[in-house]
Amino acid sequence: MIYNKPSIIIAQQIAQLKSRGLIIGDEPLAEHFLKTVSYYRLAGYWWPMQADKITHSFKPNSTFENIIAIYNFDRELRILLFDVIERIEIGFRTKLIYHLSHELSPWWFEDSSVFKNAVEHTETLLSIDRELKQTKEVFIKEHYKKYHTDTRRPPAWKTLEIASLGNLSKLYGNLQTTIKSKDIIAVELGTVNHTFLPSWLQDITQIRNICAHHGRIWNKNLPGRPKLLPKPPNPWVANVPPVTEHHMLYVHLCCMKYLMNVISHDSGFTEKLKSLLTTYSNIDPKALGLKQNWDKEPLWT
Repeated sequence: MIYNKPSIIIAQQIAQLKSRGLIIGDEPLAEHFLKTVSYYRLAGYWWPMQADKITHSFKPNSTFENIIAIYNFDRELRILLFDVIERIEIGFRTKLIYHLSHELSPWWFEDSSVFKNAVEHTETLLSIDRELKQTKEVFIKEHYKKYHTDTRRPPAWKTLEIASLGNLSKLYGNLQTTIKSKDIIAVELGTVNHTFLPSWLQDITQIRNICAHHGRIWNKNLPGRPKLLPKPPNPWVANVPPVTEHHMLYVHLCCMKYLMNVISHDSGFTEKLKSLLTTYSNIDPKALGLKQNWDKEPLWT
């Protein structure tokens, strides 16, 4: 089949939505959002409102205003999660640099012998090299200028300071299990040992990347599946989401909150999330996988 649908102007987009049953009470508002946000981006938010995914007809009482409310909620949720993930990333980065540099050497990340998968290690280093080349950080440029005869990369406390969370999590996950710091870091973050933390970091990285690229978080089938601790040493949730719900955001929020309680317990994460849900009362918490009385769980109080 060949795609042959033509592009249509804003007025036609509005007419098409109305013909499919969407209630648009404020057409200037609809025109504004279609001009500044785009039809196809908003489509991700009205998709669940469609009664028929073939004809794209809307369910009764579906409104454009409700779509915009969900879109704005999702935007503010991304901003909140970006702040949370930044704190987790900096906390994890600090521990990774500190413990490995003391146990092994300031250039431990270059040593292939401390990693399980040599190919993966090489690929991670190539990615870090691209970050070193692209960075505008003065301390990296000054290092290369001052130590130009040193063929090594800058030490871990410089190189890994500009490395992405994805590369940091790959370095950690690929470490040999005999490296003591791998378990020390996990213990300090409350995840007992190195068995669980890599999947958490991978999931958080994926969500961070979605947020960074302004992707939809609300009602999304997330790719990661965190490996949960059977008996967490720190406060957790009594009503643990089943595996069948691990594609929803709630279990990932729980993992982030668990780490935040160690790294930055005064972040106000619970209050900010509750406030966001209160502000956008039209949002169904179930679309995020939130359980009833989630905010009364030991983890969140």
